[in-house]
Amino acid sequence: MTTIEPTTTEPASIDPAPATLTVDFDVYDEALASPVDVMPERIAELAAKGPIVYSTAHGGHWIVTHYDEIHQILTDAETFSSYPNNLVTPADFGRFIPLELDPPDHTSYRHALQPLFSPQRMKKLGDEIRSQVNELIDAFAAKGEVEFISAFAHELPARVFLALMDWPLADAPMFTEVTDAVLFGKPGGTKEESDQVMMMAAMTVAGYFNNVIADRRANPGEDATSKLIHTEVELADGKRLLNDEELFRMFFLLLMGGLHTVQGSLAWTVWHLSRNPEQRAALIADPTLIPKAVEEILRIEAAVVPGRRATRDVEIGGVQIAKDDQLILMLCGANRDLRQFADPHTLDINRHPNRHLSFGAGVHRCLGSHLGRIELTIALEELHRRIPDYRLVDGDPPSWHSTQVRGCHRMPIQFTPEGK
Repeated sequence: MTTIEPTTTEPASIDPAPATLTVDFDVYDEALASPVDVMPERIAELAAKGPIVYSTAHGGHWIVTHYDEIHQILTDAETFSSYPNNLVTPADFGRFIPLELDPPDHTSYRHALQPLFSPQRMKKLGDEIRSQVNELIDAFAAKGEVEFISAFAHELPARVFLALMDWPLADAPMFTEVTDAVLFGKPGGTKEESDQVMMMAAMTVAGYFNNVIADRRANPGEDATSKLIHTEVELADGKRLLNDEELFRMFFLLLMGGLHTVQGSLAWTVWHLSRNPEQRAALIADPTLIPKAVEEILRIEAAVVPGRRATRDVEIGGVQIAKDDQLILMLCGANRDLRQFADPHTLDINRHPNRHLSFGAGVHRCLGSHLGRIELTIALEELHRRIPDYRLVDGDPPSWHSTQVRGCHRMPIQFTPEGK
């Protein structure tokens, strides 16, 4: 079994912020989740106080809401470490690789992963993604109604992850279950109960990963995982193969990084376009607009709230940040910053330019951003081709969640059955 190193989040310094900058805000507060407009409204209130405010939740941390300051932090990895990335991490969970490593170590691990996302791989995966999208739609298109998350938005990214790694697609249900457990623990349970559920899920997926690693070490093939396992990487201790621990942490990041972000974006697509029928009609009439629509959905509802830690005393946005203070970056705030985007709270599938920060920036910019765009584009093409008049269900609204990965638990929809 993989040994997992202890992880703790350093508390911010004592009384670091004046009262005018101290806010009552916890990104994990479920009250921020529903209705879906609550989070953007709350972030706008924080942003009105200034680019950086302070919350006492989770030991104390800074909340960054403006575009310029968030971009500055994302592109200064020397001053703002990406570890720890999360405010809430179970004990002994360890670091995600390469997300929670800083250069130069980060650079070597990232280079090792890049062949997984080469243009040739993306073209091959595009065909597989379209096949999987249509297989999922086949299961409900004739029914006229479906719970969109469990039937499509949650299942698709799990299958794409398995296709990326060249692993059996039949294992997708297990991965969707364990990622839910890692993100949400035990709904309604105590912190101790949730931590236990999280760790059990991590152990389940660790066992799966370790079996794959052992098999590919003994029986290498031409699959993507075998190539990664048998590629030497230049690291601080010399040029060598990645060990089991490193591979486990890389696989886990790829799994977690793709599932709930894509799930959330698919749900927001249905929600926003149901409320904007003219723009949906434009997409149906001209599918070449879909890539721009994907960028606009990514902008208006950024799923991820990344964390950073100051490596030295620094002033940013007129605020003094102390060494080891923790920050979270509200990408959903940056993407609705009036200084960068005209009419930022309005969905505009023709928006140009659209320099959103949903994939981050700097050395930690999302390695899978191109794959995510392909996945969302194909999904929107096929959904609008096959069930174009989807709508939310009156009296059974979507159930959203708020953590450092925002998204949707459940979304019943109705539509004209295919063939009718």
